[in-house]
Parts: sequence; structure tokens; C-alpha cells
Amino acid sequence: MVSKTEQTQLERLENQVDNGGGGAWEYLCLVRKLKVRRSEKVLKHGLSILNDHRKRSSLGSEEWTLYEQVAVAAMDCQCLDVAKDCINALMKRFPESKRVGKLEAMLLEAKGSWAEAEKAYSSLLEDNPLDQGILKRRVAMAKAQGDVSGAIDCLNKYLETFMADHDAWRDLAEIYVSLQMYKQAAFCYEELILSQPTVPLHHLAYADVLYTLGGLENLQAAKKYYASTIDLTGGKNTRALFGVCLCSSAIGQLAKGRNKEDKESELQSLAAAALEKDYKRRAPATLSLITTALKSLKVSS
Repeated sequence: MVSKTEQTQLERLENQVDNGGGGAWEYLCLVRKLKVRRSEKVLKHGLSILNDHRKRSSLGSEEWTLYEQVAVAAMDCQCLDVAKDCINALMKRFPESKRVGKLEAMLLEAKGSWAEAEKAYSSLLEDNPLDQGILKRRVAMAKAQGDVSGAIDCLNKYLETFMADHDAWRDLAEIYVSLQMYKQAAFCYEELILSQPTVPLHHLAYADVLYTLGGLENLQAAKKYYASTIDLTGGKNTRALFGVCLCSSAIGQLAKGRNKEDKESELQSLAAAALEKDYKRRAPATLSLITTALKSLKVSS
């Protein structure tokens, strides 16, 4: 995850380079370091260096790193001739490289030559069956072809080995949600919360899934995770505040006749008050609508 400081540094360098102020190489290095996607800009500024013999030569061995970076950016931008030229240069310099072989397979993928790409990836996996990058490319290929069940199978097999890959768990959870397979999605978010308990987005997504599943037990758990999201964000997550109110209303309907705990009633009131305060500050024109909506849920500050 990119920090605010890193994001500021990236934007400053990006603005500087875009306006002819120099620092293209420093910008490209920072993009690589932060692992962010800036494909169009990487292609533009990377080519400006590769096409200048003096600048390219000054990079030393880093020249080949830039060829690789530009090749990937070119594939993202569907500039496949540029990608092919970069890969050819790398292949000439490193004829036996598996890393370059992966780029060749990615180019086949970018062209839509799925069978050839799969064959190339399979060949590479024979030498290294646990290559994370290639295993993830197979997931991406399945998704690109609309093979959702294939993507699920690939991700599940991948996670059997790489259980600590948070991005893969999140990717699998989002696929399950898109298919309305909420119980499976809930399991994925549970794994994410166990491994990254202080990330509020995991708590929020899990709460959304539990709320969607419904039932008293799930609603009570959803309310708990909406509350933890509020806690982790310093009370500033509007969606989680609404979630607490919605859960409270639904629980009230399902638990009619039962005594409501004072603590639960207090949480409802606090969430409603925080929502009204937030909308009064940010969007006063809609405050009356929010107040009416909260009253319809029988939740009022």
C-alpha cells in the first residue's frame, strides 16, 4: 500500500516530468518501487530514454530493467509492436532467460493467443512450479477469457501454497461476491482479517457480506464488524456508520419483544448522530433526507 508521503512524492515527480522538468528516470524507478500502474506515462517517458542513445547508455545494467518495464507498459497500452521490440532486445541480450520467456508469454496473452500463452506458461512452470508471477498470470488469463470457474480454481490452488498473499484472497473474495457466493466470500474475508486485523476495508467488506447473508446471527456479526471499521477509521467511515444503522433496524425487526441492551441502543444513536453531523458539514442540502432515512429505520440521534 502506497503511503501518503510516497503518493505525494510520486505526484510531484510526475508533474515535474510531464512539464519537461527532468527526472524521468527517477520517476520510472519510483513507479517500479511503489508497484503502481502508470502504463501510459511509463511508456512515454521510458521510450524517451530508450530512444536516446546517450541517456540509455548512462543507465548501465539498469538499461535492461527499463526495457522490461517499458515492455509491460506497452502491453498494457496495446502497443504490441513496441513491446515486441523491447522483448527482442532483451532476448538478444539474455537468450536463455526464463524472465524474458515470461514476457514472451505475456505478449502472446496480450495478443489474445490464449492457447499459445498457456503452453508457454506451462513450459516455464516445468522448471519452477511455484513461480508466483506465472501462476497469477494464469488467473488473469482465465478472467480475461470470461472463465470465472477457471479463475476460482486457479486462485484456490494458488492459495493452498501461498496463503499469505492478501491480494489473492481479496481477488477471490470479489469474484465470489460477483457470483453471489457470499459464504465463500465471507471465508476469504475472515482469512484477510486474521492476517491483517488493522485494515478497515477488510472489516467493512466482511460486514457487507454478512449483512447480505442476513439472519439474526449474521446481522449481529455484521454490526460488530461495521463498528470495528468505525473504530479503525476514527469514526470517519460513512458506509460503516450507515451499516450500523441498517443492522440495528434489521435486528430490531427480527428480535421484536426482546429487551434491547443499552449498549446497543447507544451505538445506534452515536452512529446516527455522527452521520447527521457529517452530512451537515459536507452536504447540508441533503441533511433532511438523511434525517428522514434514519427516522424510517427508527434510528435517530
